[in-house]
Amino acid sequence: MGIDPLLMLAAIIILGALAQWLGWWLRLPSILLLLLFGFLAGPIAGLVRPDELLGDLLLPFVSISVALILFEGGLTLNLAELRPVRRVVLLLVTVGALTTWVLVAAAAYWLIGLNFDLSVLLGAILTVTGPTVVLPLLRHISPVGSVNAILKWEGIVIDPIGAVLAVIAFEVITERRYESAFSHATWTAVRTIGLGGALGLFGAGLLTIAIRRFWMPDHLHTLVAAMLVVSVFAGSNLLLHESGLMAVTVMGIALTNQRFADVRHILEFKENLRVFLLSAVFVLLSARLKLADLTSVGPATAAFIAVLLLIVRPASVLISTLGSSVKWRERAFLAWMAPRGIVAAAVASVFALALEESGYAQARLLVPIVFSTIVGTVLVYGLSCPAVARGLGIADQNPQGLLILGAGRFARELAKVLKTSGFRTVLIDTNRENIVTAQMAGLNTYFGSILAEDTLERLDLAGIGHIFALTSNDEVNTLAVQRFAHVFGRANLFQLPPEGSESGRSKMGTHFHGRLLFRSDATLAEIDSLLSRGASVRSTKLTDEFDFEAYRARYGEASLPLILVPEKGRLVVVVAGDEPEPRPGQTLISLVLPPASEREAPGPSGPPVPGKDITAESGAESSSGNP
Repeated sequence: MGIDPLLMLAAIIILGALAQWLGWWLRLPSILLLLLFGFLAGPIAGLVRPDELLGDLLLPFVSISVALILFEGGLTLNLAELRPVRRVVLLLVTVGALTTWVLVAAAAYWLIGLNFDLSVLLGAILTVTGPTVVLPLLRHISPVGSVNAILKWEGIVIDPIGAVLAVIAFEVITERRYESAFSHATWTAVRTIGLGGALGLFGAGLLTIAIRRFWMPDHLHTLVAAMLVVSVFAGSNLLLHESGLMAVTVMGIALTNQRFADVRHILEFKENLRVFLLSAVFVLLSARLKLADLTSVGPATAAFIAVLLLIVRPASVLISTLGSSVKWRERAFLAWMAPRGIVAAAVASVFALALEESGYAQARLLVPIVFSTIVGTVLVYGLSCPAVARGLGIADQNPQGLLILGAGRFARELAKVLKTSGFRTVLIDTNRENIVTAQMAGLNTYFGSILAEDTLERLDLAGIGHIFALTSNDEVNTLAVQRFAHVFGRANLFQLPPEGSESGRSKMGTHFHGRLLFRSDATLAEIDSLLSRGASVRSTKLTDEFDFEAYRARYGEASLPLILVPEKGRLVVVVAGDEPEPRPGQTLISLVLPPASEREAPGPSGPPVPGKDITAESGAESSSGNP
């Protein structure tokens, strides 16, 4: 009995979305759930039948999806980020890729028992890692140092290179060009890089000119960008087989590194499109597997995957990092991070089908071997890499530090208390006097505009997980949190309430804002007024004897709770309309006016000064003082 195509399409979209959401909620790599859901919906339940649904359009749809995903990956690659690590990246995608090719082919031949031709082809296919797996893991782990840049560049650039190697191997096998294999490989690589690179630069240049000269309205930018990506990909593939992936990758890199037109809005759209396509393609390809082929994969494939993890990747990284300045901890992490992704699955599906039609009986094993490798590597790396990164001291999986926009008096006092509590802070400001004052107080600073193009590249965000926009300019605050949405996630973007927001007179719509800090009336003017009356930022340890009720009785309703620090050290930011309930054992950071009994008499020239550091009998407190 046939399945309604509408039901199959709905199942693909629903399962893809559920896998992404559950992956985020369970803190698991979403690709594992995508593969699992696709397998359950395909060969197990028979609900999704990709070949019946799409027929001859299945592989073209997968190819175009991969092209759009690689283009989006190219848009994330900044050349300034590459410069310090360009030698290592270059070696990883050349010498490292060749090392991987040879060792994987040898392992496939000796362990799995594939013939020589298919072993060489499998080795070429598995040289790729892939942004579809690497980038989500990097986002999950947040490694510091050069690791992030190296893995991101390698994961995106190696995909088209791996596809070219697979094409070379396929053509040598099917056309029996064994004697001229080296010359054929060299010529194919030169043609692919040359043609793909030229078409990619042409596409990027054309889109840049169109945007800069206003040849189209803003709402069509993303549509035209997608049209050009597909056109460049298809045109390049028509001129030279499998050169399209190189073309779209170059197009993305060129587009994001030009300085003539703003393309950040295109990147935001492409990120959403990438998640959708990635989900659909993985569900489709895993649903296409056959139980008979999966049962043919046994212990030999498990041994093969172990060789990839324990021998092949470490050898590739060792050769590629010899003589480099990469630290041993970073090398160790690089050697334990090479998950395979969608490009390997797509290329294997295409070539396996062609080889089966050419009479290679063992070709039917390529797809289950590659999918087993994807599942095995993602499972091992996805579950172990966060712990490995923490063990090596190169990552903080749950960073709790603050990037504070503005280095005025309130921002400095808050940063000092947070620093004393063990949280990293970085203050950024264009006011040099504020920056110098903060530096004299021993605080981390950055002098410059949060909206400058190179700010994100120059900032050291290690240990930073939130942004606090505390300037007097509501528009700058809003623009800043919008710019950093893809870095920290919208749940971790905070700004002071705009002037007039408590009475509904905010100049900007609420959907543009970050989460509003503290209270709806806690504008910078209100906070500065409290500071001028002698208020200070204090850290108060709540106890059974001195609980939140006692705190309120002591300081009154005029006190402004800012941040709650539970015993595990995770920050809970107080936001307007959702004030947490502090409990004994937690630390409350707040802006308070000292009780009347602790205030010094006002001097002849001004208001009272903040209270001195004190330790109450029932609650330890410390004032940050005045900078």
